[in-house]
Amino acid sequence: MKSQMVLSKSLFSKSGNPGKAVQHKAKSAFWVMVSKEMADHIHSWRFIVLFVLIVLTFFASMYVSLGNLKQAVGNTSDPDHIFLYLKLLTATENSMPPFHVFVSFLGPLLGISLGFDAVNSEKNNGTLIRLMAQPVYRDNLLLSKFVSTLILVSVLFISLVLLMTGGGLLITGVRMEPQELLRIMAFVGISILYVGFWLSLSILLSIGLRQAATSALTAIGIWLFFTVFYQILINLVVRAVLPDPDFLSAEQIAAYNELILTLLRVSPSQLYTDATTTLLMPSVRSLGPVTMEQMAGAIPAPLPFKESLMIVWPQVSGLVASTVVCFALGYYIFMRREIRS
Repeated sequence: MKSQMVLSKSLFSKSGNPGKAVQHKAKSAFWVMVSKEMADHIHSWRFIVLFVLIVLTFFASMYVSLGNLKQAVGNTSDPDHIFLYLKLLTATENSMPPFHVFVSFLGPLLGISLGFDAVNSEKNNGTLIRLMAQPVYRDNLLLSKFVSTLILVSVLFISLVLLMTGGGLLITGVRMEPQELLRIMAFVGISILYVGFWLSLSILLSIGLRQAATSALTAIGIWLFFTVFYQILINLVVRAVLPDPDFLSAEQIAAYNELILTLLRVSPSQLYTDATTTLLMPSVRSLGPVTMEQMAGAIPAPLPFKESLMIVWPQVSGLVASTVVCFALGYYIFMRREIRS
C-alpha cells in the first residue's frame, strides 16, 4: 500500500540509522500517521461527498437567512433581534431548517462515515500487521485516526463560520459584537464535539466488529434510534406508565415533564440541540419547565454569554463524557486484542 510505504519512509527520512529513528518515534511517528490519515480522508470519495453536502446546506441556509434577515432584525418584540450574526444561523421562513438543525443530522453521518472502517479495514486488507511492524506505538495508531478526523472537521466548520462572518460583513456592513463571536465559536466547538462523539462510537464499532459494512450499519442504526425512535419510545412509555395529567396538580405535572426531559437527554442529538439552541438564542433562560412563579417579574432580555454557557454546561459535559467513554472502551479493546489473528 502506497500510504504504508510513505509512512515507513517518513519515519526513517531523518537518519539512515534505524536505531536513531526509533529514539525519535514518540515525537515524529504520531504526526506522520496523522498526516497520512488526513491525506487518505481528503482523497476519499465519501469525505468529498459529505463535504459538498454540508457546504451546499450551509449556503442554502445562509440564503434563506439573508432573505429573512431584515424581518428578523426589525422584529422588536424578539429579544434577540439585535444579534445580527446569530440570526444568520437561526433565522428561517420555515421552508428550510437553520444550519444548526442541519448539523444535528449531517454531523453524525460525517463522524460515522469517517470512522466506521478505521481499524477493521486495515485488518482485513492486511495492512495493520505491516503498520505495527513499523517503529510506532499501537495506541498512536488509534489516536491518530481520531485526531486526524477531528482536525479535518474543525477546519471545515471554522472555514464555514469565517465565510459566514466575512459574507455578513460585506453584505450588511455591520461589525460583529464580541458576545456574538463567543457564542458562534462555542457553537462550532460543540458541533465538533458532537461529531467527535459519533466518530469515537464508529471507531469503537470498527474495533469490535470484523466487517466494515456491519460496523457502518450498526452505527447508522444507533443514530436512527436516538434521533427518530427514542423520542417516540419515551412518549409511548410515559403515556402507558404515568397517570392521567387531568388528575395531577401543577407541581406533579412539572415534575413529570422534568422526568421526560431527563430521559430525552440520554440522546446525544437532544444534548446537542439543547446546547446550540441556548447559545444561538441568548433569550433562552431555561431548558426545563418553568412555573408561573418563576416567570413573574422576569424581563425578556438576552442573557450574557457566561450565563448561557452555565445553562448548557451539563449538556456539554454529557457529550464530553460520552465521547471519552466510547474512545476509552475502544482503546481498551484494541490494546488487548491480538492483531495477527
